[in-house]
Amino acid sequence: MAPAPNPGSVAYRLRLPDELSRVHDVFHVSNLKRCFADETLIIPLEEIQIDEQLHYIEEPVEIMEREVKKLKRRRIPVVKVRWNSKRGPEFTWESEDNMKTKYPHLFEK
Repeated sequence: MAPAPNPGSVAYRLRLPDELSRVHDVFHVSNLKRCFADETLIIPLEEIQIDEQLHYIEEPVEIMEREVKKLKRRRIPVVKVRWNSKRGPEFTWESEDNMKTKYPHLFEK
């Protein structure tokens, strides 16, 4: 990361690899946070999938558990899903029906 050109500046320009040339490389200092390197958190660039709008693509990896949520007169089957997420929670509870529709391969045995 290159510091701002003069002491009063509040923006930084990042040196990004060619693969990320479509990502905006200037950030206001209010968007930056102190970071201490943790080798266990490094993600190889080839493992990151992004779509045409440069959104990170999260995919479910496996179904971990199943439960039935009971409401007044309804029962809703839910599944605990492990995601390939590199940000945010690694596990979430999702509607089993929705997951079967979007990701049927997770339910094949």
